Amino acid sequence: MSASRQANPIAQQFLSARRSIPARLLTAPGPDAAQRAWLLQQALRAPDHGVLAPWRLISLDGAAKLRFGERLAALALARDPALPEDKREKERSRYSYAPWVLVVVARIDATHPKIPAQEQLLSAGCVAHNLLLGAQALGYGAQWLTGWAAYDVEVAALLGLAADERVIGFVHLGSAVSEVAERARPDVIDKVSTWMA
Repeated sequence: MSASRQANPIAQQFLSARRSIPARLLTAPGPDAAQRAWLLQQALRAPDHGVLAPWRLISLDGAAKLRFGERLAALALARDPALPEDKREKERSRYSYAPWVLVVVARIDATHPKIPAQEQLLSAGCVAHNLLLGAQALGYGAQWLTGWAAYDVEVAALLGLAADERVIGFVHLGSAVSEVAERARPDVIDKVSTWMA
């Protein structure tokens, strides 16, 4: 490594430690007001071709977060009255663990003359990933989840999404109740190749 580009071992260690903490293992306390403000600012520092800011965030907090979870559970049960009790309970409790949940929403201009819809969607995905990194930087755990609710038109209506918006994911944030073991990661040799003309 050249002298002009010194390695930052703290940053290297930070990136090497990135992992998701299952939402069911997240509890209070969550980020305080100042930490939330910082985290939101960092989340929006996503790559953004054309400076479109093709995303927004919806905060689910406190009693409203629990009501949202109850509404989703009711929707799941209405669609499948035979839903087993364990799955009903999973739906009911999904938003009761982490103290703060952020809904990452992509706002896609499919007719933009220069910026493809895919790039706008990926930019929104980077917002979600920045939330994971920001939570880790603050000492919290986080998990980016989708599930059926991210793709459901009734849930989109419940969240007040416009026709050009879609849920990228629900990012659950809080304090980890236990350590999470490292999982197997892909080998670089299996995922990186060199193009030869």
